[in-house]
Amino acid sequence: GRRTQLLKGLPATSTVEENAAAGVSVYDFNVTIPPLSSEGVAILPTIVNSNPLTEAFNIESKGGLEYRVVTTGSPVLDYETMPKSFDLRIFVEDTTGRTDLNILTIRVTDTNEHPVFRGNMAIQTLTIYVLEGTPPERIYQVDAADPENARLKYSLLPATVPFSITESGAIFSTKEFDYEKDPHCYFLNITVTDADGFNSTKTVNINIININDERPYFTIKQRIYRIIEEQSPGTIVANITAKDPDDEGSPSRLFYSIQSSDRYFSINPSTGVLQVTGRIDRDALPLRLHPNISLIVRVEDSPSNGHASEMEVTIIIDDINDNPPECNPSAFRKEVNENTTLGTFLVDLRNYCKDIDVDPSNNQFNFTGLSGFGSNNFALESTVSGRLVVTGTIDLENPANPGIEVYTLTVRVQDTAYPNYSSKYPFCIFLIVFYIIYIYIRIKPLNDFFPVFSKLSYVFNVSEITKAGSSIGRVGAIDKDWPPTRITYSIVAGGGTRDYTNIFWISPTKGDVRILTRLDYETTQKHIFTVQASDQEKSTTASVTVNVLEVNDEEPVCSPNSYSFQIPVSLAVGTNINGFRIECQDRDSDPRSFRYFINEGNENNHFTFSPSAGSNTSWLILASQFDYESGLDTSWIYSLRVHITDDNLLSVRDKTTHLIKTGVVTLSIRVIPSPTTAITTTPGFTVVTKRENLYSASAWYVPFVVTLGSLLLLGLLGFLGFLLVTWVRTRCPSAGKTHGTPLVNFIFCVSSQTMTKLNTIFDGEARDPVTGRMYEFNTRSGARRWKKSNEPLQPTLNVMSSATEKSGQGTDRAEAASKKEPSEKRKELTAATQPAAKTSAGQSEAPGQGGLRLQK
Repeated sequence: GRRTQLLKGLPATSTVEENAAAGVSVYDFNVTIPPLSSEGVAILPTIVNSNPLTEAFNIESKGGLEYRVVTTGSPVLDYETMPKSFDLRIFVEDTTGRTDLNILTIRVTDTNEHPVFRGNMAIQTLTIYVLEGTPPERIYQVDAADPENARLKYSLLPATVPFSITESGAIFSTKEFDYEKDPHCYFLNITVTDADGFNSTKTVNINIININDERPYFTIKQRIYRIIEEQSPGTIVANITAKDPDDEGSPSRLFYSIQSSDRYFSINPSTGVLQVTGRIDRDALPLRLHPNISLIVRVEDSPSNGHASEMEVTIIIDDINDNPPECNPSAFRKEVNENTTLGTFLVDLRNYCKDIDVDPSNNQFNFTGLSGFGSNNFALESTVSGRLVVTGTIDLENPANPGIEVYTLTVRVQDTAYPNYSSKYPFCIFLIVFYIIYIYIRIKPLNDFFPVFSKLSYVFNVSEITKAGSSIGRVGAIDKDWPPTRITYSIVAGGGTRDYTNIFWISPTKGDVRILTRLDYETTQKHIFTVQASDQEKSTTASVTVNVLEVNDEEPVCSPNSYSFQIPVSLAVGTNINGFRIECQDRDSDPRSFRYFINEGNENNHFTFSPSAGSNTSWLILASQFDYESGLDTSWIYSLRVHITDDNLLSVRDKTTHLIKTGVVTLSIRVIPSPTTAITTTPGFTVVTKRENLYSASAWYVPFVVTLGSLLLLGLLGFLGFLLVTWVRTRCPSAGKTHGTPLVNFIFCVSSQTMTKLNTIFDGEARDPVTGRMYEFNTRSGARRWKKSNEPLQPTLNVMSSATEKSGQGTDRAEAASKKEPSEKRKELTAATQPAAKTSAGQSEAPGQGGLRLQK
């Protein structure tokens, strides 16, 4: 449009303090509308460029034609780290096409800020440990800084603590600490102050550490103990206790040991409990001659190089009458027929027993206590003789007789002498020591009955994934003969397939049925075979049916199972990344049963799959924007491990009981960082063009129709442009110089012309999905161009010109507004495209070129 003074109050200079919050007003100005522009402003005042480039400022309406420049708070202005001045180029256009472009210079002013701690004190409460007995010394150096580099001073509170701090921040202890007398912990408040009195405070904890400087001592007085022989291992003899003066007020950590070598006793190294560890036999050497045992017990306050004390403990061993009568052999085996006559003699026990006690009063014994199941059929003639005879009739088939195959009888050979210590130690229990003789009498049975299975037929349900060798069930049979005869099991018919002669095995003794190879539901759903039970003389059979159960034993198989690609850091949230999708199949699961989740590598959850369940096809989607500037994201390469399960159609209860299979897909994603954009000082405003190629295999005709239509439109516009230029040269006078030095020169005749300069750095490259050609793109603006072979990635200047008639502006604006992304807070200035002006050397038409967009 025509250049007119529309911005009242500009150009101008204003100031703003650093760290200003969002919404702080920086400068107010008005827009003046000439009488011919009664309809108002077509394009509101907009910051079209800034030098240096920043998004820290924005323009808000105050009502009517009054506006103000305010801070956005992102980024926060910082005098120390950011530029001190910004030149904002503000553009406005009224409804008649008149435009104005002026500069607002904003200077950032410095404000005093509080000092800040650095190092460990900046991120946590500092804890310092000081050993007891350490002489006064420097214990820590506080590190702090002032944003304005002012000189800092340090102070410490409370002043009564035995610590001090220098003006340079060094903390010193002022005394030698005694852990037993002084407090164990101190809390210091460290304050750092700048020249203007601004300060910051942090707390420092100082803990005094105890050291080992005292010798432990025993607290027991008793040194002699008495025990009887044959105590069981673990019997406690004494509880040796000691204390350490260093541990007053808390449990002592002491270590106990026996210095002398001893095989009878041990001491717990932590508790000091003295206990029996080996058998103590008073009648064997050397205790037969020397019944007293002396031990040297040592207590230490450290496992090595500590303080220690020693004490001698004497243990006296008292004898008991502990040698019972002995018989050799101690077990007798006899065989008796069912109908053995009464009074039959079996064995004379006295011929095999004796007492090894040395004292004659202790080697007298007798036979008593004949017992055992069925002992009523046998008896001892007398306690002295030890002769065993048959006294009852044994009939195994008689229900009234609890017949068994083997009778186990016990006879007690008892020492008749009392323990000789009973008169000395009345608190001890009288022990009568005895010896047990075992007598096994086998009754020969008769085989009268056939084996009988517990069921006429057996049915086993077996999963097809059951491992070979697994037990699938058990058959059982009983024999009414008493005692029951030994039954053996075997498979006598069936149990095979075309490929395997035998696919089942049965335990000959237990009847346990196992599979020899894995079953396959898809091949055979049912197996029938016959088993036999035999007692070596008689046998019987039963039928066994095995039903094969189908299970989910196939895992999802996805294509591709691994993939690598690159994406720009500015990729929009919700975008299908590089058009990537995976397709999965499962031989024994519904296509809707798949569920997708990223198990590893998805830092900060930037990626997701859509849909995440219910389909055999899913697309990789960018779920959240990358944020490397704040430090939230640090990795530029993501190695994703995707798990695909076939459990989507299962309920929560079924998922705990059903077999679930998982497929794995690995993805490698490299994020391409945004380059540093070169800032031009050429007068003008920056126009950024963003394009995005979308392609679907099912809509192949779309790019064909768009390309054909674009070529026809380009030819028509070129022809009209040629006619227009010819007419302008014959009718229009030369443009005179305007007042002052304008930022952009415009020539008006029948139509208005606008020259727009684009300064674009192409910092990324990708392949066009329609043509397959490589193109370069700018990750911030979206501008693109075809890549030439062997051409390095470098900044390129594009010069484009466009002309529009007033009648076409409204239509083009509507088209541009329909394409505007809601997430981008900016207005678009579009115009019908005339034939492209001469492009810079080495340039070509950008792929997916469309309308121009004006960036805020």
